[in-house]
Amino acid sequence: MRFKGLLLILLFGINSSAQNDQIQENTSLFLIPEFHVGKTIDANDGFPQTKLQTAVILSLGLHNASAKNEWASRLNFPKTGLALAFIDFGNSEKVGQAFTVLPFAEFKWLPRFYLNVGMGVSYMNTLYDEVSNPFNKAITTNLNWSFRSFLYYSVSKQKKMDWRLGVGYFHHSNGHTRLPNQGLNSILASVSAKINTKFDHATIDKPRFDQTSQTYISGRFGFGINTLSKEFNSKKEVYTLAFSIGKIINKTFKFGGGFYYRFYQHYYDYIKNEEELVTEEFPVFLENPFGYASNFGLYGTAELLLGHVGFEFELGLNIHKPFYQIDWKLNEGYSYPTGNGDEMVVVLGELNWYYEIKRTVSSRIGLKYYFINTNHAPKNNIFLGAHINANLGQADFTDLSLGYVYRFDL
Repeated sequence: MRFKGLLLILLFGINSSAQNDQIQENTSLFLIPEFHVGKTIDANDGFPQTKLQTAVILSLGLHNASAKNEWASRLNFPKTGLALAFIDFGNSEKVGQAFTVLPFAEFKWLPRFYLNVGMGVSYMNTLYDEVSNPFNKAITTNLNWSFRSFLYYSVSKQKKMDWRLGVGYFHHSNGHTRLPNQGLNSILASVSAKINTKFDHATIDKPRFDQTSQTYISGRFGFGINTLSKEFNSKKEVYTLAFSIGKIINKTFKFGGGFYYRFYQHYYDYIKNEEELVTEEFPVFLENPFGYASNFGLYGTAELLLGHVGFEFELGLNIHKPFYQIDWKLNEGYSYPTGNGDEMVVVLGELNWYYEIKRTVSSRIGLKYYFINTNHAPKNNIFLGAHINANLGQADFTDLSLGYVYRFDL
């Protein structure tokens, strides 16, 4: 089915749900035990063979159907919660298992259909090793980002329990903190039971909220880590400053734009140490190592505000990132043996049209925790953030941030 058709179905589902003027008030907890079965997709040529992937997941969640939370009403009362998972990738020796913690939100899409999306962290117990596990190039660090997207169908819905079937996607990767980092991707089916803790609910009128728009300004400082290449594969710092201005619509939808500055320790050290590509191709970098290790640009941001939690996506335009020429050459090249012992021939990556796109476009996705509930529209708020930053769609670095938001009067 084409994308336009899917979009029409989605909009129809949302609109049809929105036409109901009454809801059942429900702010109770629920529990979901779930079993996954599926397939781990090969991350690289020669990837270790795997049997069926299996997973056991336990989710604790909260219904948000009430007249108090404007964000919940605007989003048709999604459920939110935390999922704990144990995943076996189908090859205990070479791929291993994962222990995952995943905050999630679940949205009603159509009658009996629910879309569940989550973003969190996993601990992986089996890693790439050049000697003992050279063909698993998917995972090289114990801690990794995890993303999950599932579509559920309610097979048998009763007051106490809701039996569901699901199909979806799971992804794990380290956010470019060590190479290789091919990541693990899985396609899965599931069976689950949503167990409710409260069975009878009062019927209330669906809340009506006035349309609002607030201007905000915000700033953040970020501390990140990344690696440069397989040859320069240690973790080093990336420092970020960013400022933005925009609008918060209906206390739920946050849109804005701004300016970011980043400093890459790996870039700076490569220049200061007068590594090969600097001396041979980019000697001008030696005149100002700090400037050539810097990156700045403009960005637009969109964020869903879910009470204390924000889910954010940014798309940016790099104005200045000169060292990415060396970054690209190091990472997009290849090597092959000469046949003369351990001697290798290294071929550097070419600065082609795809390089130009990735050098220009930046992106960022992650979660924020706000100290004050955004539903109260506080004039001053502080947040902590955890994000993956990317060149176009390929991970660049992982960062933690501390930020401040000031809202002007409604």
